[in-house]
Amino acid sequence: MFRIISALIFKIKGWKVKIDPKLIKNNKQFVLLGIPHTSNWDAVYFTGAVFLGKIKTHFLIKKEWMRFPFNLIFKPIGGIGVNNKSKNGSKSSIVIEEIVQLFNEKKELIIAIAPEGTRSFNPYWKTGFYQIALQSKVPIALGFLDYKNKIAGITDIFLPTGNLQADLLKISDYYTKFTGKNHDQYSGYKNK
Repeated sequence: MFRIISALIFKIKGWKVKIDPKLIKNNKQFVLLGIPHTSNWDAVYFTGAVFLGKIKTHFLIKKEWMRFPFNLIFKPIGGIGVNNKSKNGSKSSIVIEEIVQLFNEKKELIIAIAPEGTRSFNPYWKTGFYQIALQSKVPIALGFLDYKNKIAGITDIFLPTGNLQADLLKISDYYTKFTGKNHDQYSGYKNK
């Protein structure tokens, strides 16, 4: 159903999907970035590309949203409820631990994340995606949206080295060739 809707939207709006099939075939576990994230339309195009590429991805959502009746919507499209409440420790470290554990338990798992964390201008990316990939020993797939050329896709993969700043600057550099819907709201990665 979602694939049909996605195909219609892409056809009507003139968008194309560009996904390297070898990348998906050779990697059954990875963190999938969705960048840039500057509009509500990003979710439509990025999710559409994933459905059209026949990639089974998951995304993180508050556990509260995975209760009835919302679970009827979010579970079939890949929602994974995470605990973002902590008595001691940061919220992000608890979520990272949960997802690393999932990667350790499952032979096939793709988690889609937008590191900007918001559609508004944000000079700093959230780095949880990097910690998840590093601790799970899985690659990071570089998913993109390019509104200028009307292409959504996944064409490259990045292996984290453990050097957070250098790796995130390299990943950010990859995205300089793409144009977001509200491009002035995209900043790329910046050191804090």
